[in-house]
Amino acid sequence: MTKTWWRGAVIYQIYPRSFMDGNDDGIGDLPGILSRLDYLAALNVDALWISPFFKSPMKDFGYDVEDYCDVDPLFGTLADFDALLKAAHARGLRIIIDQVLSHTADSHPWFVESRSSRDNAKADWYVWADAQVDGTPPTNWLSVFGGSAWQWDSRRRQYYLHNFLTSQPDLNFHCLDVQRAILASVEFWLKRGVDGFRFDACNYHFHDRKLRDNKPASHADTTTVTAVNPYGMQRHRYDKSRPENLKFLRKLRTLLDRYGAASVGEVGDDDSLARMAEYTSDGDKLHQAYSFNLLTEEFSAAHIRSQVEQMEAALARHAVPGWACWSIGNHDVPRVASRWGKGTSDPQFAKLMQVLATTLRGSACLYQGDELGLPEADIPYELLQDPYGKAFWPDFKGRDGCRTPMPWLHAAPAGGFTQGAPWLPVPAEHLALAVDTQDKPRASVLNFTRRFLAWRRRHPVLIEGDIRFLKAPEPLLLYTRGHGQASVLLAFNLGARAQTLKLPKAWREVRALDGHGLTGGAITAGELVLQPWGGYIGARAQV
Repeated sequence: MTKTWWRGAVIYQIYPRSFMDGNDDGIGDLPGILSRLDYLAALNVDALWISPFFKSPMKDFGYDVEDYCDVDPLFGTLADFDALLKAAHARGLRIIIDQVLSHTADSHPWFVESRSSRDNAKADWYVWADAQVDGTPPTNWLSVFGGSAWQWDSRRRQYYLHNFLTSQPDLNFHCLDVQRAILASVEFWLKRGVDGFRFDACNYHFHDRKLRDNKPASHADTTTVTAVNPYGMQRHRYDKSRPENLKFLRKLRTLLDRYGAASVGEVGDDDSLARMAEYTSDGDKLHQAYSFNLLTEEFSAAHIRSQVEQMEAALARHAVPGWACWSIGNHDVPRVASRWGKGTSDPQFAKLMQVLATTLRGSACLYQGDELGLPEADIPYELLQDPYGKAFWPDFKGRDGCRTPMPWLHAAPAGGFTQGAPWLPVPAEHLALAVDTQDKPRASVLNFTRRFLAWRRRHPVLIEGDIRFLKAPEPLLLYTRGHGQASVLLAFNLGARAQTLKLPKAWREVRALDGHGLTGGAITAGELVLQPWGGYIGARAQV
């Protein structure tokens, strides 16, 4: 239980609506998670990131918070959370909860009071602005979910800012009372014993007080949003990532340090890697951060190498470098088996992705179901729940395809997730990959994940070591991790055809490491041979 446990940690993300239903109402909950803690402990992950379970109208499925300090009845009670936390700690699992600080639900009592008049006690707790003389919004800022980021309110006869849904008004962090209230809500959970926080949209806290328009982007951003979303056509200088946020993050870090808790921030920006470095460096802001840079459709050895090297360079520009957290799958993007795998059903691909995600320099987030190799589910429009998908259908189908319930039992209704009607359907291809079908076979993706993560824990070079990339043609990705006298070579074939490469002289005498379970690679006479989706891990010195 060291203070730096988060460095190189493997964090397993739970989307509670879809993990396990404890009361058979069709929606997952905290008692459901509690019932599966032994499964989670056996994965050999270090922490559980639980997406929002706070009281909410659920218009964005919990990312619209109505009460920061209470559990929504859909998910259980505060007593259920306390029981989950205690049981997780008993199994050596840390709990990271997902806090949405930049905005609330429009049903939050703070906003209900704020919108009631221009002179109430919370009148400036949200971002309000007068219309322009022609009645149009105050600025040209856009919402991530489509349309203007401003919504007219007839009670105040002003616009309010919402970077996401119109039902998610942005808090005014220029107001010190707001900062104090937000920090108090964070401390509420710290006092209950949580080990850390994932801070949603953590660069959206502040806006430009002068309300200046954003300029056009020199190149449309398709990393943070999809290509069909006009949000990427602006350079987001004034609506997020404002310099005032650094001071607030320092306040937040001071509070976290007081309780020995860790943080991971979600950063979506025009230059997310530089922002991640800025927000995590110098030891006085976030502990670590991740972005969408490896959550896009782009999949190549060159792309992965470029992102990691750019991140390393950005971190190196700071006197006390920060820390990256890499994610290749989560609740906001299509599943990696479909997004990067392009429909392959080869379990070797899913295994290789688990190794790739957890051997880059930094920490790693693994999304529930990826340890089973689940592909993206195809949800028809009439069953769609996600408002983001409804707004951009059919070119963008939303996020429901990666949010379907976990399949536990292949022959049970709804895959054993619930005995009721599940909030999203469980596709047949997921039932074939259910936990009970993978629990025993040694070669399954699930057992490979368990085995590899246990093996990784025994090799500090893969947790703390530096990273260096070696020259290799597509689709080969080669890099080394070094720590002290230990040096490890990792080689991956990111393609469906076998590949052969003559290794640099310094790496021709490496010996293969065993126990990790990754197959499909060998070195013979100085040549590296990798089978389709194959990998090789070898050492040049004792590790």
